[in-house]
Amino acid sequence: MRDLLRPVIEGITEYSLEHRECRIKLNQNENPFDLPDDVRNEVLRRVAAMHWSRYPEFVPRRQMEKIAQFTGWTADGVLLGNGSNDLLQLLFTCVLDAGRGVLISQPTFTLYRLLAQTIGAPVSDVPMTRSFKLDTGAVINAANGTGAAMIVLCSPNNPTGGQIPLAELDRILRETGALVVVDEAYVQFAGSSAVVLLERYERLVVLQTFSKAMGAAGLRFGYALLSPHLARQLTKVKLPYSVNIFTLIAAEVFIERWDSLKSWIGVLVSERERIFSALGAMDGIHPYASDANFLLFETLRKTPAEVFSALLARGILIRDVSRYPMLERGLRVSVGTPAENDEFIKALREAV
Repeated sequence: MRDLLRPVIEGITEYSLEHRECRIKLNQNENPFDLPDDVRNEVLRRVAAMHWSRYPEFVPRRQMEKIAQFTGWTADGVLLGNGSNDLLQLLFTCVLDAGRGVLISQPTFTLYRLLAQTIGAPVSDVPMTRSFKLDTGAVINAANGTGAAMIVLCSPNNPTGGQIPLAELDRILRETGALVVVDEAYVQFAGSSAVVLLERYERLVVLQTFSKAMGAAGLRFGYALLSPHLARQLTKVKLPYSVNIFTLIAAEVFIERWDSLKSWIGVLVSERERIFSALGAMDGIHPYASDANFLLFETLRKTPAEVFSALLARGILIRDVSRYPMLERGLRVSVGTPAENDEFIKALREAV
């Protein structure tokens, strides 16, 4: 069987997540608030009226225009995907090869490295500062020094939580020649978006998703915002019909109802700050400020594995990120409902 696969595949560590039973699930940065019944029912009503034996529209123009209105960009510069990871894979496939590398800032979302390794593209890692801020100068120097074809930046960054200031993104675009991909999966919990830079830079791609703030992780819907020219080029390679009719209709309804749905963002941001304060008051815990719907914290007395296991024994599942670069003492917790957060804070005090 080994001879049937490219040799690089043998050496790749897959992206995986072990299933664990728990009462309170705070490990995947999901929105803890489920969709209201009236929104669900409207999606089901519209989907029931569709012809399920037919393919979706080859170019789902109506949904592209909805996303354009929602984000303030042009519909000709919108690509829809089966989650934003689908579009990441498209970008990596179209831009990178063995002679065209990617630069990423560490620690960050592990899928970036995996996608590059799968293609056989070289990866340049640039460490963040010790306070987990982007080292902009080092990114620029490394990109120019290696001739990186693409720079991928997660903002707010997973798993550290900080957003990259727009001035720093602007500087990277001005002072490098690479395609800059900004993964904004958590942008609705932050203060600004790189979308405002799209008019000035054709080398910028902004990825967003409905999996986090929109409460639709199970539906797998993401989109890329980019120059219309680049969108046309990528469409040549993009798999057709990658977004099913159910998800397309749901995305439409969510945008139409967003004014009533988005109130949960304020609750989650307020809860995030409450958790941050509680963690900061605990002996043996060092939390990091976040612009996302999760918090990174370091455990200073016990190991991350010990704290993780102690919380799991109490029915609370968080994420052990201690294998990430620079995060040997790191754990990450998603912001849950106020009641879930109360239980987490209480359990963590007992665990440390």
